[in-house]
Amino acid sequence: MNETRPSIKKMLTPANTTDWLLRMLKGVLIGIGAILPGMSGGVLAVVFGIYEPMVRFLANVFHKFWQNVFFFLPIGIGGMLGVVGFSAVVEFAFDKYPAQFIWLFVGFIVGTFPSLFKTAGKQGRKPWHWLVLVLFAAGTLAFMRWGETITAGNITTNLLTWLLSGFIFGLGLVVPGMSPSNFLIYLGLYQPMASGIRQLDFGVIIPLILGVVICVLVFAKLINWLFKKAYTFMYHFILGVVVGSTIAIIPSGVSGWTILVCAILFVVGVISSFALAKVDEKHPHESIF
Repeated sequence: MNETRPSIKKMLTPANTTDWLLRMLKGVLIGIGAILPGMSGGVLAVVFGIYEPMVRFLANVFHKFWQNVFFFLPIGIGGMLGVVGFSAVVEFAFDKYPAQFIWLFVGFIVGTFPSLFKTAGKQGRKPWHWLVLVLFAAGTLAFMRWGETITAGNITTNLLTWLLSGFIFGLGLVVPGMSPSNFLIYLGLYQPMASGIRQLDFGVIIPLILGVVICVLVFAKLINWLFKKAYTFMYHFILGVVVGSTIAIIPSGVSGWTILVCAILFVVGVISSFALAKVDEKHPHESIF
């Protein structure tokens, strides 16, 4: 309880400034991933190394409170910029160039696989962990393929609707691989939600945020407990979900010049995220747990 706030002067050193900007960029990408159909903000949080510390913080909010606040502040700012600033861009890009846009994000995810795989084996890896990875990859792929067969609903929008939508978004953060946008599309809520965010309609935004907060606080302690009890299993489960969900969102039916464009964007995504991971390794932040 005698914790002091981090020094502003210390925070503004070149190394910390670079780390701060990297975390903001990760937050932007996580925010975009949260509203992009077929994507999961939780998956991007995992591949960018944000997921585990986020869950630990939310499960123990008052433990090293100020260090956690300053660590997650740029991620939160970036996340809001990603959701609000890119909602119109994502809606336009996904509507006009869905295959190209998704291949770019697939590249972002694939480029982080080496780092994620290394993290999963940090406490050792046994043969049965490979089975966990394969089973959950196959299960996630099958689940998402099944989800594509669900017919979109027609639900009236109101306060409870947006609270539910926020709760679904929260699940997308604490359950990596779950794409909240997909479920909202099936329910017929994605377009009005994107429109509400773009127009800064607080009748939509505030209940969405409340729903996210409620969901994350409800599930954070459970997820944190699972990490403490079965770290390697949990990470191989998550890695399997990431692999399965990535395969599931790969667009089909691409032809002609679009193939070349998708290939270029995929490579750009891979190189960008791989380079981001390498830069992040050169600027490790002090442990906050």
